[in-house]
Amino acid sequence: MTTINKNLKSLDQFIDEQYGKEGTQKRNTFDEGYEEFKLGVLLQQARLSKGMTQEELAEKCGTNKGYISRVENNIKDIRISTLRKIVEIGLGGHLNLSINL
Repeated sequence: MTTINKNLKSLDQFIDEQYGKEGTQKRNTFDEGYEEFKLGVLLQQARLSKGMTQEELAEKCGTNKGYISRVENNIKDIRISTLRKIVEIGLGGHLNLSINL
């Protein structure tokens, strides 16, 4: 027989409890950090789906392995022009940006 843990929460519930509701300062700070983190993860997933190492990607787009690592791990801010070079030249993709109001 399976027991149900009634203390389990959804990710949205957990975030609301830990960082407040959307629109609060603490939540806005969390959401901004998450978006920056997400960019590194997206780049890493794209690189891995191409079967490339960080070193191979860096060489292809004219940077170095350490830079790619720092971007993927959200340690380094990245300029849009460099991001475009990594995505388009290094990964052979297309960068799409959007602004949501």
